[in-house]
Amino acid sequence: MYHELTKQEIRKRTYKRMAGLFAIVLAVVLIWLASNAIGASLREQGELSVRNAILSSAKQCCAIEGAYPSSLAYLEENYGLVVNRADYAITYEVFADNVMPNVVVLAK
Repeated sequence: MYHELTKQEIRKRTYKRMAGLFAIVLAVVLIWLASNAIGASLREQGELSVRNAILSSAKQCCAIEGAYPSSLAYLEENYGLVVNRADYAITYEVFADNVMPNVVVLAK
């Protein structure tokens, strides 16, 4: 049997639909914010990991040869260092052979 909806029932249904829509939008926004935070954390960890690999290779070179390498290319050629230059911008500055180089790694 068909029965006509009252204004109160229509308001309840509208409220439930709006609450459901709001919950969905809120969930999407929270997921988006969480994914951005995770992505930023992964970029920072990647930068730190690349910097540590470069410094570790430089220390190994200093221990073996008695001086820090003059360039990043030297580490890549002679010590097997592999750096992803497509994802990271790297500056490798050497002051002197007996001073640890300054290494800055930034995600592109």
